[in-house]
Amino acid sequence: MPIYCFMVTRCKWTSGLWKDLIPDHSSRMIRRCWRKLWHPGRPYTGSVPSSPELKNSEMSTQTERPLHTPVMVKEVLQFLDIKPGQVVLDLTFGAGSHSKAILQSVPGVTVVAADRDPTAFQMAQRLAEEYPGQVKPVLGRFSELNNLLPALGLGPGCVDAALLDAGCSSIQMDSAERGFSLSKDGPLDMRMDGDRYPDMPCAADVVNALDQQALASVLAAYGEERHTRKIAAAIAQARSVYPIGRTLQLASIVAGAFPASALYARRDRLQRPSHVATKTFQALRIFVNDELNELHAGLHVAQTLLRPKGRLCVLTFHSLEDRLAKRFLRGEDLAAPPRRSIRQRAKAQHGLEREEHEEEEEEENEEGERGRESAHWVSLKKVIKPCEEEVQENPRARSAKLRTAVRR
Repeated sequence: MPIYCFMVTRCKWTSGLWKDLIPDHSSRMIRRCWRKLWHPGRPYTGSVPSSPELKNSEMSTQTERPLHTPVMVKEVLQFLDIKPGQVVLDLTFGAGSHSKAILQSVPGVTVVAADRDPTAFQMAQRLAEEYPGQVKPVLGRFSELNNLLPALGLGPGCVDAALLDAGCSSIQMDSAERGFSLSKDGPLDMRMDGDRYPDMPCAADVVNALDQQALASVLAAYGEERHTRKIAAAIAQARSVYPIGRTLQLASIVAGAFPASALYARRDRLQRPSHVATKTFQALRIFVNDELNELHAGLHVAQTLLRPKGRLCVLTFHSLEDRLAKRFLRGEDLAAPPRRSIRQRAKAQHGLEREEHEEEEEEENEEGERGRESAHWVSLKKVIKPCEEEVQENPRARSAKLRTAVRR
């Protein structure tokens, strides 16, 4: 399917899967803007290209930087319960920390190391040289794996355990050249696929081409941002003067929409100051990479390939990912609005902020849905969170949630 057609189809599917997040009129508007972004006759030229000097500098920095610490690796190994000689599917290889832990702890195991990021794929190839015959690198998105994995002899029921570590990896976040971090100056890119799809819109294309109302819808749906209109208006005003093409440029524009006292008024789960542009960057990253649809596709891949009694671990790092994983493992119809308790509906009617009640709603859902069963999965335990000691040692684990399930 041509890339242009894929993007239009993708946005139609998004409006069905996430119609409880994005109003119908907003999703139609976003679809029209995606057509504009992908139209071959109207490419956006305002994006800042990456320079060889920056890329070489970034690569040298990456080689000196130690690999990131895997999140809840002990819990993952415990719940996957991998035996010698089994086949493990790592759907998000990243820097390979979880895969290395599996290879070091279980003799004779085979790890299928999949990732959409070419940098991660190269790291998987290097790991395959360290463990000859035990690591099989695969480059592709979740939605592409059904066509890629059969070449490795993997079909339905051929996998014993699977791990899906959703979201942005540390090797992407730590690289200024990739454009994911608002604290490092670089091109406003955010494409997890790197340069695999040159015509794929990057974050700079989105902020410069989407109209103000559609941009506000994206920020609300994928960033769960409250001040969407204020931020979208600031972006629209700034780009009318000069195209937005750098990460710090966008962070400064978003910050300019707020008084100085509000710049770091928000707090993360460690009660550390959080920049007001954090949710804007999250929303753009999710939108550019189609992360929610890809996560859904990845869960389907695991469901297809796992044998009966095969185990799945899903690590998520924000509420949108966790809600999707939870509803999928419980066999819910993702095209339908999520079930809510009377208390939750009352809160929604009074307009209470979602982020302030996220933990409370999660507990209500866990209690209310414990008796609900899926035709495909048996949940091993309710959501697991990292211990305080791990969060202190690895602050990026602060928002992590682990869900585990066994294939029926």
